[in-house]
Amino acid sequence: MGGSARRVEGCAWRSRPVKRYDIYFARLDPVQGSEMGKTRPVVIVSDDLRNQLLQTVVACPLTSQLHPQWRSRLRVRCARRAAEIAVDQIRVLSRARLTRKIAQLSTAEAEALRRLISEMYAQG
Repeated sequence: MGGSARRVEGCAWRSRPVKRYDIYFARLDPVQGSEMGKTRPVVIVSDDLRNQLLQTVVACPLTSQLHPQWRSRLRVRCARRAAEIAVDQIRVLSRARLTRKIAQLSTAEAEALRRLISEMYAQG
């Protein structure tokens, strides 16, 4: 991994392992403009090495406001409810915003999310 990632020993944010495709509740406020806010589930999309080394994660929020026609959303079930992963709202979050792990994507959901992220953000 390139860049200036630093390993900081003894920090509270390092005490809990965060894995790619885990779903956590996260405190997203304060927000600006059209960003999703509130405390809501987010799915971690950054890779496990970055999650181990950095104080931040890359995550996509989940919403219960369903928009089946939006190609930037992936339908999943979270906490026994229909939800969508808002890939169009992908963002970097401090690990301090994560509160508790609530679920993990299935292998099929993780693969579908990888494809959607690639389609949306691939160079071309």
